[in-house]
Amino acid sequence: MSNSDRELAAALVGEAEQAGETLARVRAEIAKAVFGQERVIELTLAAVLAGGHVLLVGAPGLAKTRLVEAMARVLGLDWARVQFTPDLMPADILGSEVLDQDDAGRRHFRFVKGPIFTQLLMADEINRASPRTQSALLQAMQEYHVTVAGVGYDVPRPFHVLATQNPIEHEGAYPLPEAQLDRFLLQVDVPYPDAEIERKILIETTGLGDQQPQAVLNGAALMRLQELVRRMPVGEKVLAAILELVRSARPGSSHDPRVNQHVAWGPGPRAGQALMLAVRARALLRGRLAPAVDDVAALARPALVHRMQLSFGARAEGLDIDSLVDDLAEKAA
Repeated sequence: MSNSDRELAAALVGEAEQAGETLARVRAEIAKAVFGQERVIELTLAAVLAGGHVLLVGAPGLAKTRLVEAMARVLGLDWARVQFTPDLMPADILGSEVLDQDDAGRRHFRFVKGPIFTQLLMADEINRASPRTQSALLQAMQEYHVTVAGVGYDVPRPFHVLATQNPIEHEGAYPLPEAQLDRFLLQVDVPYPDAEIERKILIETTGLGDQQPQAVLNGAALMRLQELVRRMPVGEKVLAAILELVRSARPGSSHDPRVNQHVAWGPGPRAGQALMLAVRARALLRGRLAPAVDDVAALARPALVHRMQLSFGARAEGLDIDSLVDDLAEKAA
């Protein structure tokens, strides 16, 4: 290794160590508002550090909105919330053109930006809106700009969509299309709290002393951390585990007969990209300079379950997608 390579490596180590301290403060501040959801906080932060979007799946009342609000405050980002309903139109998200008239009587169209022009967008109960409205987010999530009346408009950077979905109610809901599901870097399941945490929630959120998290970062600092994540090295063992996991989840290329028989469609290359970024971000959040195979196993379910679909026969036989992904992750490791 040359002297310049050593200097670059030393600089990277220093940046990573400083970032680890900063991210520990970020997690501590978010935890002031969201109790007992350390794994949810870690996965959501990992997805944001990786530059991606998150699908939060959980029953009502599990602090999903509170989590997004706390993250926006601590990360120092502008944010907006859109409540998705069956009558929501694409223009309600993207914005629309209005006809203006100047003092001379000349008329012209002026674009009024919608709530998507923010740094952190919360799409609440995204599966309640029609597919046409859901797809209005697609272009912005992938290309970071929207097109209205043939004119393109860039969304602010950084830009992240944190969408929530209620897994219980299906009446009046529209399942997200596969193309949009694939745009979410991770799907994060939000569980019910245990008894001790629920007791803490009851005591600390029903009095007068509700703690407010404080800002630790801003948009520019977050983007520097996202750049650092992309510069972190990934070892050959971790790369091999990611490749094995993603390919083993595809029917036709898997060595697991359950996948070939019961999986209707599997994850594409974007799943591998998501894992490559997310394992680095998780390592950084845990104060490590490089990801390990354990990170791949921990992120397998969030990265893959929304990118796979079981056949009708498999669901009728009671095959569970979560357990299948866990088994595949264990073999890949």
